[in-house]
Amino acid sequence: MSRKYKIHSQDKIYFVTYTVVNWIDLFTRREYKDIILRSLEYCTEKKGLQIFSWCIMTNHVHLIIGTQGDKIENILRDHKKHTSEILIKTILNNPIESRKKWILSQFREAGQANSNNTHYQLWQQHNKPIEIYSHDVILNYVNYIHNNPVKTGFVNHPQDWLYSSAAKTTLLNCLTPIDVAMWGD
Repeated sequence: MSRKYKIHSQDKIYFVTYTVVNWIDLFTRREYKDIILRSLEYCTEKKGLQIFSWCIMTNHVHLIIGTQGDKIENILRDHKKHTSEILIKTILNNPIESRKKWILSQFREAGQANSNNTHYQLWQQHNKPIEIYSHDVILNYVNYIHNNPVKTGFVNHPQDWLYSSAAKTTLLNCLTPIDVAMWGD
C-alpha cells in the first residue's frame, strides 16, 4: 500500500472513502443508510470520532474525520465491521428487499475470495485516508463531498441530499464544527 494512503498522525484530519464491494448500490433504502448514521453517532459519542463533513451515497461513504479518542483506523475498522454485520442481518430479514439473493451472493463471493473473511464481505478493504493539511484543502474536500450527490444527478443543490452534512436537518446535525484557525492561515 502506498504511503499516501495511511494514517500517520492521530492529531490530523483525514478525508476517507469506503465503498461497498463491487460498487453495489446498497444505500437506496433509508433503513440501510440509517444503520451507517447510527454507527457514526455511536463512534462520535463512545470512541471519540470527530466528523467534520460526511455524505452517504448509494454505494460509498465520504467522511472528513479526526479523533479525540481511539485511533482513527481502529474506529473505522470497528465501524465497518459493525455496519457490515448489521446490514447483512437487515438485508436477510428485509421482506421487501427484491435484490436480496443477488446482493448476498455478491457479498458471499467477495468474502470467499478474501481470506480475512469467513462468510460475507460488504465493504472493500481500503479507506484511502488522505491527510488534510490546510484550510483550502479541507474546503475543497467539503465541497467535493457535498457536491457528490449533485454531480451524480440525484439532487440540484447539496443541501437537498438528506444523507449529507450539507443538509440542514439530519440525524447527525450536531457534529463537531471545523476549527478553521487550526492551520494558522
